[in-house]
Amino acid sequence: MKIIPTRIKDLILIEPDIFGDQRGYFFESFSQRRFAESVRDILFVQDNESKSTYGVIRGLHYQLPPCAQSKLVRVVRGKVLDVAVDIRKGSPTFGQHVAIELSEENHLQFFIPRGFAHGFAVLSPEAIFQYKSDAFYAPQYEAAIAYDDPTLNIDWKLPRKDIILSEKDRHHPLLSQAPLFEYQ
Repeated sequence: MKIIPTRIKDLILIEPDIFGDQRGYFFESFSQRRFAESVRDILFVQDNESKSTYGVIRGLHYQLPPCAQSKLVRVVRGKVLDVAVDIRKGSPTFGQHVAIELSEENHLQFFIPRGFAHGFAVLSPEAIFQYKSDAFYAPQYEAAIAYDDPTLNIDWKLPRKDIILSEKDRHHPLLSQAPLFEYQ
């Protein structure tokens, strides 16, 4: 696999080695050994999958300590704009984000460590999104930031009229009002 750094040091793209022939293709979507050698020694404990339609934005979500989560995300069907926002107070990149297109065609994976809010927008008619996390879902530690916080200046690549949000995602606080992480 190829490790691709992003403009925020701790956010990492992973491009798998894909082996294709007339039958189709094969790739190793995850290897604990290779991930530990190349990215970080981490133990993922939960896999999740969501299916969404065009225009859906999910996010910007995170969990607070002691149940903070690192995530390894990918798309198995369709195309999304995946976004990670640095929410570590004191970080040189605090409040900045990286937006990456993940799709079934490019097979890219995005590693998002603890201390980042995460969300995605569905750009194709349908998308199936999968992610691994290194801590179990704990609703009592759940937090989020408004996807349209003007200080974040995120271009979700969707016309405003096409955006679909859950009721919960309509009411998240701005970054300036949200509980955050401390930069270590």
